[in-house]
Order: sequence, then structure tokens, then C-alpha cells
Amino acid sequence: MEALNASGVCRKYGKQEVLKDFSLKMAPGSFEALMGPSGSGKSTFLHLAAGLLSADAGEILVGGSDIVKMGDAAATKFRRRHIGVVFQSFNLLNEKTVRDNIVLPLRLDGAKVDEERLASLVSALGIADILSKNPEELSGGERQRVAIARALIASPDVVLADEPTGNLDAKASKAICSLLRNLNSKEKSAILVVTHDPQVAATASKVHFLKDGKIAASYATEGDAEMVSKRYLETYRG
Repeated sequence: MEALNASGVCRKYGKQEVLKDFSLKMAPGSFEALMGPSGSGKSTFLHLAAGLLSADAGEILVGGSDIVKMGDAAATKFRRRHIGVVFQSFNLLNEKTVRDNIVLPLRLDGAKVDEERLASLVSALGIADILSKNPEELSGGERQRVAIARALIASPDVVLADEPTGNLDAKASKAICSLLRNLNSKEKSAILVVTHDPQVAATASKVHFLKDGKIAASYATEGDAEMVSKRYLETYRG
């Protein structure tokens, strides 16, 4: 069973068809990137896959369950258990500690915190020594590490990351990419990163290019940002 299986997905904004017959499959534990120009629909798909927007047509199966058919309440509950989301703007609660932010999905779901998993996760992300701090005391890179820990704490089927390095400097961006790659090798969660940055996309094993509302081309990245950039130009200049 695929971790993520989107088929025939359509989404309009007014009369503009942003996604049309969009399809994408991801195996458990895979790490893939979705690229496209601004307005191409890549973030729209991520929000559809997270159940934060509703598709006009098609299906999006996460761990075998179609989130498109769920109502808002059901989608929210399903997301807490099966989908981790990493936002460009972090979306952390400043009034809560780092620890409380990380375990928030579990608390909202009434689930018990697995202290051993929490300790392992924060250690891998290098944030074990800041658990008692508040987000406003942290650097951008530290905040994004906290957001990644929150996305992974419930061992979701899929982690969806929307421009996860967009608010970071080059050094912090490189560190976050390295952490995502290392975590992917240890976790069972599939990771889909939406990005415009070839360096970020090259961290993934495969990159998909979104054009005219659907996947126009897909390539193995081989960790080569120059190749990703070249393929990007070929796709959107052709």
C-alpha cells in the first residue's frame, strides 16, 4: 500500500483550474520533492493532501484512507494521527514551551506521549537542550527543527513540508535539508517537500515538476542540485 496515492485530483479557484487530473504515488519511507513556478499549484496540492483544503474531484489516499471524502472534523482527527505538516512560517505557539509544541498533536488527540520516542527525536534534531524554552527565544533554524519534531512525533504515514527552508539563511537551510535526509533514513514516514530551491529538491531521492496542473516530468535527483536546476529549466522553457 502506498503512503500517499493521489489520483485525478482537480482544484479550481474561481474559473482558474490550478490542478487538473493531478496524480502522484509515494511509497512508505520515500523522500520526494515537488517543484514548479509560483502559482503552479504545488502548495495547493500539499494543502489538499493535508486535508486543509477540499479537492473538487479525484481522490487522495493517505495510508489507504481517502481524505477528500472526509468532513472537516474527520480530516482534522485523521491528520493528527497520520499526517505531519511542516510550514514555512513554523506555526509554533509562542505561549507554549518547545516540548509542549512538539507533543501538541498527541495532546489534542488524547494520546499518551511516548517519552522514549520524544527523547530519540529531539536528540536526532539537536534540540534536546531547548525543550523548556519558548519559540520566541529560538533562531529560525531551531524553530524549524521543532516544527519537524512536531510533524514526526505521531509517526505519521506522510510528512508534508511546504517550503521548509523558505525563511532560513543558507547555513540553516543546508542543516535542515541534512536533517530531513537523515531522519528519512530512520523513519517509516514518506516525506514530500514542496520547494522552488534545487538545493532542497536535490536532498530528496526523486523530484516531480508540476506544469499545467499535473506532473509534467519526474527524475531521480542523485543528490545533484545542478541536474535538478537543468531539468527544471528544460521543463518550464519547453
